[in-house]
Amino acid sequence: MERVTNLASERPVVIFSKSTCCMCHTIKTLFNEFGVNVAVHELDEMPRGREIEQALSRFGCPTLPAVFIGGELVGGAKEVMSLHLNRSLIPMLKRAGAL
Repeated sequence: MERVTNLASERPVVIFSKSTCCMCHTIKTLFNEFGVNVAVHELDEMPRGREIEQALSRFGCPTLPAVFIGGELVGGAKEVMSLHLNRSLIPMLKRAGAL
């Protein structure tokens, strides 16, 4: 859990992802389109990625992507897209200093 917390705080927006996940790709693309400098951790390419994925599940995000904004867990693709569609995502990114 401490490793997840440390990694999640390294930039205003942090995404835990898998390189082969289409929803992960969609969310990374969304943030890139906004011009956000996202820290992406591809768990399938990390030596201890499986441990981090299990810690994320205990943290409250059982699926990937796991998105953190301002060091706080926002959730997965569904939660990020809901925030975007109800126009809450951009203000959240601004408050976190990502935009």
